[in-house]
Amino acid sequence: MKQEQIIERFELFLRSHDLKLTTQRRRILDRAFETHEHFSADELYAWLKSEPGPHVSRATVYRTLALLLEGGFVEGLDAGRGELVYEHVLGHAHHDHLLCLDCGKIEEFQDERIEALQEEAAAKKGFVLVSHDLRLRGYCRACAAKRARGETPTGAKSSSRTKDAARADKPGTERARRSDARLD
Repeated sequence: MKQEQIIERFELFLRSHDLKLTTQRRRILDRAFETHEHFSADELYAWLKSEPGPHVSRATVYRTLALLLEGGFVEGLDAGRGELVYEHVLGHAHHDHLLCLDCGKIEEFQDERIEALQEEAAAKKGFVLVSHDLRLRGYCRACAAKRARGETPTGAKSSSRTKDAARADKPGTERARRSDARLD
């Protein structure tokens, strides 16, 4: 989807909420769609702060990301680091994610076999599937190799990620990991 179309859709979305496309909201939208990385609100704020242009407050970044999320312009991903990371999704094919518990790396992948199995499972239960997301948590190739050599994981971006990784080998801890990561 072209940038002009995205801007038009966002303006329509904002008008439906009695809001305007301000210079700050436009700057946030443009920056979010410039990157092909997964980013947190704080990372987006830091990018905007370091680049020339009108001042954008941290609160405006958070509020605008909430609008972009509500309008389906971006999706949020709980990558286990205590904050959501975002990616723009307009004009992009559906994909799933592999999340490294040690270094935080996020890999995207598509597999039609998995998609077909999910649709089949929904159909068997008489469930009308609207959307889904799949996040596989584990260790990337580099971190798995370090673990195999007995090395302590390095490069973790937060202490909550290291705690998640330490608990990952214990069954039944998914819920605990999510709630602990938010408290750190």
